[in-house]
Amino acid sequence: MNYRVWWGLGLCLSGAAQAASCSLLIVGDSLSSGYGLEKGAGWVDQLNARLKKSAPAWQAVNASISGDTTQNGVQRLSAALLRQRPHGVVIELGGNDALRGTPPGLMRDNLRSMIRSAKQSGAWVVLLDAPVLPNYGKAYGDAVARLYVDLAREEKVSRVPCFICGVAANASLMQADGIHPNARAQPAMLDAVWPTLKPKLRCPGS
Repeated sequence: MNYRVWWGLGLCLSGAAQAASCSLLIVGDSLSSGYGLEKGAGWVDQLNARLKKSAPAWQAVNASISGDTTQNGVQRLSAALLRQRPHGVVIELGGNDALRGTPPGLMRDNLRSMIRSAKQSGAWVVLLDAPVLPNYGKAYGDAVARLYVDLAREEKVSRVPCFICGVAANASLMQADGIHPNARAQPAMLDAVWPTLKPKLRCPGS
């Protein structure tokens, strides 16, 4: 590669850095990783498209992995924080814990650990409620729902109530497994999260 190409590449990288100087780390499971969807169709991809128009200094980095639990989140968050150095962190975990009947107390401890790690790194946090199927009864479901409310209050972080509940009741917005929203549901999922995210998109130095 000759000098002019290197120089041009440097300008492109510089421009990209200026265009997106603040990062938003999304740590979630299949609901955020785009499970069963074509590439670029997930709500996080649509979030990035909206950020380009509404908050161009920001870029969402999707660190979501299908099947992850809150324990998986604890295990990999520290490395992600060091690698990405995000200004904001969205935690969307707990659905797989609930499918397995994980004790709510353990879920709470794991989520609290993640919230505190993110805050200690200097990032603000948004916590997304996990959807809970009725497999383990109403008492279990109520306990899981309550832990998100309690954690958000205790840790003083923003919380988004079940962001797929608005689409989960509509079979036409769900994939064949009845668990994962389809491509048509993704805009509604983003719209459920956006009002909480938008006021936080103040990028230092931009």
